[in-house]
Amino acid sequence: MLSALVTGAIVIPLSAAARPEIPAPPPATLAPLTPATLDEAYAANRADAAEASRMAAADGDDRRAAVGRAMADPDRDFLAFDGRGSGQATEVFGDLAHADRVAVLVPGSDTTLDTYDRFRATALNLHRQLTRDAPNSRTAVVSWLGYATPRTVSTTVLTATRADQAAPHLREFIRRLHTATGGGAHITLVCHSYGTVVCGRAAPTLTTPDLAVSDIALVGSPGTGADSVAGLHTRARVWAARGADDWVADVPHVSADLFGTTVGFGTDPMAPAFGAHVFAAGDGGHSDYFSPGSASLANLARIVLGDGSEVTHA
Repeated sequence: MLSALVTGAIVIPLSAAARPEIPAPPPATLAPLTPATLDEAYAANRADAAEASRMAAADGDDRRAAVGRAMADPDRDFLAFDGRGSGQATEVFGDLAHADRVAVLVPGSDTTLDTYDRFRATALNLHRQLTRDAPNSRTAVVSWLGYATPRTVSTTVLTATRADQAAPHLREFIRRLHTATGGGAHITLVCHSYGTVVCGRAAPTLTTPDLAVSDIALVGSPGTGADSVAGLHTRARVWAARGADDWVADVPHVSADLFGTTVGFGTDPMAPAFGAHVFAAGDGGHSDYFSPGSASLANLARIVLGDGSEVTHA
């Protein structure tokens, strides 16, 4: 089955052919993040997005110009922005400087600046749920598009290569996030699809006080690269959920050497042997974990808020 997947990824024409390099300025040079420098960082990244929009428009790329223009909106707050290539962005929803609970969303395949709006919608939905469930709490949500995600139809999505590249960047971001919140916030990683592989690779390094995460939630996971929660070497509580209509259930949860490359991500996090806290996700599909009114969104909010005893189980 793995051979068939690899072969299919090679021979199936990609729907998104490689596009010409997109002109954009390099990322803004920022002061170390602290509660006092957040507004400065937001302003610098909005200016960078505006300049990227102008450069894309001059190059005839109206789609990317519109993306940059939207991200330069004064009501939006970015901790990072890079308009080059497929692009990267890290957006904040809520008052990060005063937050005591922060959810960091880590996306899966096919997430780029051009598809960012759908990723942003998941963060908005989670932030609204948190605000509705605990209106007096101090929470924030961060959408972390901080790595080059693989394409869904590609050989790259079958290996941990991109996750291995992303993990140090996620680790560094968590360190910066602790300083941005004054070091007192409980941080939850909410990892979707291939993003669960990224979180699995980063988890062993997120253990010291300046890097700690309280919880790691894996939704729609093809596997983490570890055989069990113990194999993640984390002090965080690890949660897992999968919707009843999620196609990822049919992905082979194995790991094998194929043509000199390790393909697959091992044990299913939903399996009892993995040892995660399994929670209810309802009947949704692979893209429905953050849908308003869903069991998964309600449970993710409870996890972020530290209400583990209120989480409903599958």
